[in-house]
Amino acid sequence: MVGLDDMLARGAADLGVPLSPAALRKLLDYQALLAKWNRVYNLTAIREPERVVSHHLLDSLAVVPHLEGHRVADIGTGAGLPGIPIAILRPQWVLALVDSNHKKMAFVTQALAELQITNGVARRDRVEQWRPVDPFDQVVSRAFADLPDFVKVAGHLVRPGGQLVAMKGLHPYEEIAQLPADWVCIRVQPLEVPGVDGQRHLVFLQRASEVPGDSA
Repeated sequence: MVGLDDMLARGAADLGVPLSPAALRKLLDYQALLAKWNRVYNLTAIREPERVVSHHLLDSLAVVPHLEGHRVADIGTGAGLPGIPIAILRPQWVLALVDSNHKKMAFVTQALAELQITNGVARRDRVEQWRPVDPFDQVVSRAFADLPDFVKVAGHLVRPGGQLVAMKGLHPYEEIAQLPADWVCIRVQPLEVPGVDGQRHLVFLQRASEVPGDSA
């Protein structure tokens, strides 16, 4: 039987994000901490260690090669997904992990401290009410809202020229068609996540006024 460390290392390599021994250890420590808290708090419906590796850790790592910039916000982060895995893989970036749920943000705060993730910042707040001093290069969401609502509640967090990035399952044709006129979809990136059946897509949105010519 393949161990969790081999499963994670091979999956990450397949995604184009090979893990250092330190990153591998930290990701598995995060998985163990999530399992420990999940016994008391309902942080995530997925509890089997192998499925946590595939459906949470690898699913989060799949977006890393497609992100740009050094200031990234993960809104509706829940138990820290995808923000904590991204922060572990990109220690030179600044990750803001935002959620209004008290118990989930208590876990995220504890995880950042216990795992010594110094480039991650936990923020318990409603996204639409949060007004950070500095906007972000990219704002990522994972199962947070449909695209029109994502734009509505999080558009103000993106710097000029920055992007909203939504992690989706099926290609969200209808949601893209319902975007407000001042935002456009510039790219939809198909993803293949090891151990995860079904389609995965990464949807990139930008202000229409900042996109030259026709959108994708």
